[in-house]
Amino acid sequence: MGVLDRIISPLELKQVPRSDLPELAAEIRRRIVEVVSRTGGHLASSLGAVELAIALHYVFDTPKDKIVWDVGHQAYAHKLLTGRKDPFHTLRQHGGLS
Repeated sequence: MGVLDRIISPLELKQVPRSDLPELAAEIRRRIVEVVSRTGGHLASSLGAVELAIALHYVFDTPKDKIVWDVGHQAYAHKLLTGRKDPFHTLRQHGGLS
C-alpha cells in the first residue's frame, strides 16, 4: 500500500511523516500521468503544483482554511488529497470529476 492509498483527506496527510512526503509526491505524479495519458488534460501545470498542494494541506487546517486555485488543472493533486482519488479516473469526461 502506497502513501497516497492511506490518504482519504488532509487529516490523514498530516499524519504522514515528513520523510515520506517525497514518495507521496512521486505517487501523485504517477497517478496524474496515468489518468491524463488516457483522458487528456494539462499535464505540466498539474505536475508542477504537486508539492504546493501537499504543503498547503500539510500546513493549513483545510477545509477550515480555504484554498482557492486560480485554474482547475493546477488542482489535480489537491483533488487526490481531498477524497476524490476514486473518481479521479473520470477527469475531463462527461459527468466525471471536475
